[in-house]
Amino acid sequence: MLKRGYLLFVLLVGAFVLMGTGGAPAADDADARAGKFIEALADKAIAALTEKDVSREQRLTRFRDLLDEHFAVDTIGRWVLGRHWNDATEAERKEYLSLFEDLVVVTYVDRFNSYSGEKLAVFKTVPATGGDLLVNSQITRPAGGEPLDVAWRVRDYDGRLKIVDVIVAGVSMGQTQRSEFTSVIRRTGGQVEGLLAKLREDLKKGA
Repeated sequence: MLKRGYLLFVLLVGAFVLMGTGGAPAADDADARAGKFIEALADKAIAALTEKDVSREQRLTRFRDLLDEHFAVDTIGRWVLGRHWNDATEAERKEYLSLFEDLVVVTYVDRFNSYSGEKLAVFKTVPATGGDLLVNSQITRPAGGEPLDVAWRVRDYDGRLKIVDVIVAGVSMGQTQRSEFTSVIRRTGGQVEGLLAKLREDLKKGA
């Protein structure tokens, strides 16, 4: 299975959608909108994905809907493939983006039963390069332990906000994933097909 970067990325997605929210957004209109966007997604996920007596197929559909609505999956997938995106054929690009999304969904759909009252509090939103916003938050656990600082990089797509990266304790999950995929491609002959084969294998195992 792909490790490190991929697992960090999907762990964070899984952790995020299982958290309740707290705190208040910043006062600025753009900042407030981005903060509310992050808080609303968490609340929406709890309502949709922790409901009892919902089949796995329904959870798969609900998870995918939330992922597609709130995360710029194609943007993330293309960026983490890095320079290899330009080397890939159109067919390889299409399959890669589909596999990337499918693996996130299949890997984490069963984790929604483990919600135990974690809380996410948005406390500050700041500008980032390229016109993006960084929504800074902190995750706390009801059982105690050190809180976790998480920043959500949010981009405006013609009036629709989408998450394009997640930074945990100062480490970009997108950059970590990019390094992981680059390593897989290097180990499998330097071709995108090597990564596709690995994703297919991981998806088959997780289905």
